[in-house]
Order: sequence, then structure tokens, then C-alpha cells
Amino acid sequence: MTYSISRRTALIGGALASTSLAFGKAALAQDKSMRKMERPMLHMAKARGFKIGKFQVTALLAGSIPRPEPHKIFGLNVSAEDFKAASDANFIPSNSAQFFFTPTVVDTGEAIILFDTGLNAAGITAALSEAGYAPTDITHVVITHMHGDHIGGLMNEGAPTFSNVAYLTGQVEFDHWAKGSSKRFDSNMRPLAEKTSFVKDGSDIVSGITAMAAFGHTPGHMTYHIESEGQRLLLMADLANHYVWSLAYPDWEVKFDMDKTAAAQSRRKVLGMVATDRIPILGYHMPFPAVGYVETRDQGFRYVPASYQLMG
Repeated sequence: MTYSISRRTALIGGALASTSLAFGKAALAQDKSMRKMERPMLHMAKARGFKIGKFQVTALLAGSIPRPEPHKIFGLNVSAEDFKAASDANFIPSNSAQFFFTPTVVDTGEAIILFDTGLNAAGITAALSEAGYAPTDITHVVITHMHGDHIGGLMNEGAPTFSNVAYLTGQVEFDHWAKGSSKRFDSNMRPLAEKTSFVKDGSDIVSGITAMAAFGHTPGHMTYHIESEGQRLLLMADLANHYVWSLAYPDWEVKFDMDKTAAAQSRRKVLGMVATDRIPILGYHMPFPAVGYVETRDQGFRYVPASYQLMG
């Protein structure tokens, strides 16, 4: 039997097929769009934990903000050409920066110690919550220095964010700011003065955690050396405020360093120590999770982010 298809039938069939294909594409596009809408929004983790011996250490991302024109902050004593060359060599833009604010919790098993508090109470409490801590879990709050991005979370609408804790900070640092007129110090730190104990270079916060002076960024800026079961970590606070423009080039002047010569000397001394002894560091302004190593490189240093070395 032979069948014949008229031109009219063929046109109708082709039109129907085209319409069906169009509807199919539209339905597929709508389905993809719906799935995209239903997909959960991704966010940057605010907590990253690891072990140093028996101590549980947790880096907390209490905030992150972009900053334009970083050469007005870092490398004040170098040319625009040198600043751009260093940026290009490290695959980062020379006209913008991203700042990270990374307090740290150290749980020794007997004490839960928070180092610095971020820009505000909302940021630090959110990061603590993601790490599984409540403000009431904290037993000690240690302030490395009195800049606003470190003491900002001490108070929450005029009341202490952390109740029933021991506050500790450097004696030199506190004395400097106490005789001045800093609004942030007056509102956030001065009300806690009677509850604050003071440390000096070599003081132990608890067994295994020792204050190490690194003056220059501020008059009494402290870093903290942590050791447990033969493993070590240095909380370097603001010793170096950027992994390229400050750590890699320790002699570059930084706007926020109050004594720029002393700050550069502290960077060379402390970074040289951790590079020689291969001690991991946690830097307050390093790219989150802010943990890595330092190696000597040319006349300066190189930051090597940690990967899986501290797992387990």
C-alpha cells in the first residue's frame, strides 16, 4: 500500500512539530529557572576549626569589607609602580582590597578563650554561633590591641556582650589608650577596666598560651604563642595586615601602624622566627580562614595558606 502526503499536510505537521519543540524549550527553561530559584543561597563560612595538640582552635570570620585605593593604606613609602608590580606578581588588583576580620577561639578543655571581638557584637556572635558557641560559653576574652575592629564586639548596645568572663590585655597597651580620648576605647573598653587583668611579654594566659610583645602597630600590640603536645601556633593579630602588601614586604609602611619603624622591626623579628621554626600562624587580617605558614623569600617573606596540614 502506498501513502502520499500532501503539501498542506506536511506544512501542518511541521508547524505542530515546531510548536511542540518551542513549548518544550520554554518548559525546560522554566524548569531550570525554578530550580535555580529553589537552590539555597550559598554563603561564606564564618568558622573553621582545627587542632593544635589537645587544643581546639577555631578561626571566626566576624566581618569582611572591600576597600578601594589600597596604596593609600599599604606601601606608603614605595612608588605606585612598585606597588602595582608587587600586586601583579601576586595576581591581585592594585586598586582594591578585601579586608577580613578574624577573631579566634581557643578551647583548651578547661577554658574557652576568645581573642579579639571584631567590629561589632552582631558579627562576633554570629560567627560564634556558627562555630557552636554562645557568648555565655566564653571564659576569657583577650584583646591583642585597642583598635576598633578588635574591641568593637565587647559591648552590645551599652551592655557587655560576654558576661562573667575574665578580660585580659597588655598593660602597656591599656595604659596608652586609657590616658587618651578614643571614643571607641571609652565606650567599649574603659567600662570593663575593673574586670580586666593585665599581661606583659612572656605572661601566660593559661598553661600553653603565652603573650609575646610585637609593638609598633600600636604601643602595646601583643601576639600569642600557643603550644600543646608539641604542636605550636602563633596568633599574630595585626603584626602584618595583608599577606602581600605587609607580610611579604615587611618594610613597607602601613597607614594604621602607629610607630612604623617599630612595626617593621617587629614584623621582621616575628616572621623570621615563625619561618625558621616552621610555626603556623593565624593572622587577623589574612584571607579567611587566615591560617598558614611563612617562608623567607628574597628580602622578605611569602605567605603559604594551610591546606590539610592541621586536620585531624
